[in-house]
Amino acid sequence: MLEKSEILHAAILIVDDQEANVLLLEQMLRNSGYLQISSTRDPQSVAELHRKNRYDLILLDLQMPEMDGFEVMEKLKPLEAEGYLPVLVITAQPGHKLRALQAGAKDFVSKPFDLVEVQTRIHNMLEVRLLYQKLDNYNRLLEQTVQERTAELRESEARFRSFTELSSDWYWEQDALGKFTKVFGPVFEMLGIAPDQMLGSTTTILDGWNAAERAMLESNIAARKPFLDLIYSRTIADGTIQYLQVSGEPIFDTASRFVGYRGVGMDVTHRMLAAR
Repeated sequence: MLEKSEILHAAILIVDDQEANVLLLEQMLRNSGYLQISSTRDPQSVAELHRKNRYDLILLDLQMPEMDGFEVMEKLKPLEAEGYLPVLVITAQPGHKLRALQAGAKDFVSKPFDLVEVQTRIHNMLEVRLLYQKLDNYNRLLEQTVQERTAELRESEARFRSFTELSSDWYWEQDALGKFTKVFGPVFEMLGIAPDQMLGSTTTILDGWNAAERAMLESNIAARKPFLDLIYSRTIADGTIQYLQVSGEPIFDTASRFVGYRGVGMDVTHRMLAAR
């Protein structure tokens, strides 16, 4: 909604080659409480005036020498990128009304003036124009906010990945069915597998896992419990043992529905062998 003061502070330009008409409209607008009223009797100056001042409403006479109102509207159109031409035309020719609307004018008043009608049409048109501007400003602000928030999220994700890389060897996520959906880090090289052998699967194709340790890990995940620094191992084909340490937590959506797991992992083989 608009405050009355917003409408009364709207910038209005009167364009008419007849001084008597300009004075009449100026007096009518002042009597109605409008505070920012400008006028010109030179139609060729209208486009430049609007470029500088961005009027909320232009009261435009159609019948003027040298340049008529239709030509003025053609000059104004390139200045309104969104296509909203804030023009209320003034005409004594009934046949010009439809043509004026087709040319981009938003409304019209007829000569001789009915002051009550003119006041009403000006008020209504300004209300629409200012609401249109508010909506446009809101959309711009919303778009800017979304862009800023997206940039913040990307920066946050970059920081999170950097922290994960410093504190662990890899980061992982699983969906509610236990399928790996995201894996960041060199885990594929550590395990000697290709990404597509892990992503989209509930486990890897590798053999040699310690059954008891794997069962403990899978039991925690099945129970949707968090786990910290859980170590499990596998025996590689050459007989050596690889130790992996993982931590994870369940993920729930805003409706408290379980949607998967996420966590970090690292190869602790050297540490485990050194502790023997």
